[in-house]
Amino acid sequence: MNTRKKHINGKAYLEKHIFACVVIGACILIGFVWTYGISQLESVIETLISEKVVPPGGIKKLPTASSATTFRIPILLYHYVEYVKDPKDTIRQSLNVIPRIFDQQLKTLTDAGYTCITASELADILDGKTMAPPKPILITFDDGHWDLYTDVLPILEKYHVKATAYIISGFIGAPDFLSQKQLQKVIQSGLVEIGAHTVHHIALAKKLRPFVQYEVSQSKATLENMYRLPVVSFAYPDGSYDQQAAEIVQSAGFRTAVSTTPGIAQNQAHKFFLYRLRPGARTGEALLHYLQQIIIKN
Repeated sequence: MNTRKKHINGKAYLEKHIFACVVIGACILIGFVWTYGISQLESVIETLISEKVVPPGGIKKLPTASSATTFRIPILLYHYVEYVKDPKDTIRQSLNVIPRIFDQQLKTLTDAGYTCITASELADILDGKTMAPPKPILITFDDGHWDLYTDVLPILEKYHVKATAYIISGFIGAPDFLSQKQLQKVIQSGLVEIGAHTVHHIALAKKLRPFVQYEVSQSKATLENMYRLPVVSFAYPDGSYDQQAAEIVQSAGFRTAVSTTPGIAQNQAHKFFLYRLRPGARTGEALLHYLQQIIIKN
């Protein structure tokens, strides 16, 4: 009886201390967020993720790389830049950066000496065809929503900043997306390079090969035929891809592909799953600190 009683008391003692550790950990986390803000917590988490330059998304075999040089090149990921009118559209709100904030972000980057480049220029850097400019950075937009023309382009023109837009070829002219003429005007600005984002915005991981081949190759062919321009970069819908998808993107003639995996270290060994960062609402010193805090390791 005494042995059983000691066992119960010991178990209760252990549970009590485990609970105390959990409470203390939660208090530390709350204190960190209270002191430094959510954006700093996100920075720490993304720093920890990006310290190891490893192939994400189930990639087991890397594309052949002639250079192992790693570059510190942030690729910023945007979806919507607008003033969301429908308060019930929570998905749009979660992916949105209001135009005023986007304007401040571009001002922050240009004032800090960052050079905005396109996906094809990044490919040239990774392939050793050209030198990287001072403090290179990419501004990228996924999907091809109408605000790319109405809200984003005027701000790009204001700061004369380059960007890359990944377009869902099958959605051009659909409700909530750019019309063919709007996209043509975006291209004619000379500031926006066009990349492919599949035909129907469907996740590519664990899909049948013919399906993936169609979504990847046809999106490239449609955009190139419609606008008479080379499409050399690809974005995986929802960041979903695997070994097969990466190989198909490479064989389709793309030079790079971007993921949604957070990180800042870009090199030729993973140019078909380049890392990107979500800037959120950070501006000024908060944005610069966020970009500088991300660590890379060769």
